[in-house]
Amino acid sequence: MKSFYKVATLTVVMAVLAASALAQEKTPATAALANLAEGQATIASSGNPSWDGLSEFVLIPGASLMGASSTTTALYLGFTGGSEADIGNMVLYEVPRNGSTVIKVTKVELGGTQSPSIVLTNTSTCPVQPVSVTNPCIVRLDTVKLALSPLYDYYFTIYFTLDTNNEQIKGVGQTALPGALSGWYLYGDQTRIGVKGALPTNENSDQPPFFLAYVTNE
Repeated sequence: MKSFYKVATLTVVMAVLAASALAQEKTPATAALANLAEGQATIASSGNPSWDGLSEFVLIPGASLMGASSTTTALYLGFTGGSEADIGNMVLYEVPRNGSTVIKVTKVELGGTQSPSIVLTNTSTCPVQPVSVTNPCIVRLDTVKLALSPLYDYYFTIYFTLDTNNEQIKGVGQTALPGALSGWYLYGDQTRIGVKGALPTNENSDQPPFFLAYVTNE
């Protein structure tokens, strides 16, 4: 009788272990956070214009991609001042390497909208207050279902609406260590350029971007 219980108990244990192993095999591995391109290494605040009514273009060069394999892309914005950023639209343009003709336009959203208002005084968004150079607020945008390719260049473009809130906001830009990113800004909404359209000329080549801080896989 004791032998029967031992065999039964062993059978149950083996079944549990087998089920656990099977469950572990079926559980997909979680991808580790990785930079897709070298982001800004330091935080600064100088040189910010009044952002109301301006668009910023930020170049993510295909040549700068670091080889991390990913089907998704996450963009992070950085703020060092202001109380609320009112965004009119955000897109990611795909163009040929060293080119300006748009091949693809991908929507970029925060909270499911391309035109969010980011309240920088909200501790849920920016835990350390007040937002400043020493207490920058880094905001992760919604993950984009797009695999960046070294065969193309990408331009993240963000338009700030014409209002008084945007007169006061400041990005993390004009850092001495911008990584692989560079950018420039123009007046008006520059996020409506369609496929086969041409991006405007970059008149401030290799200038550090103001708002895009990091580009990762998630």
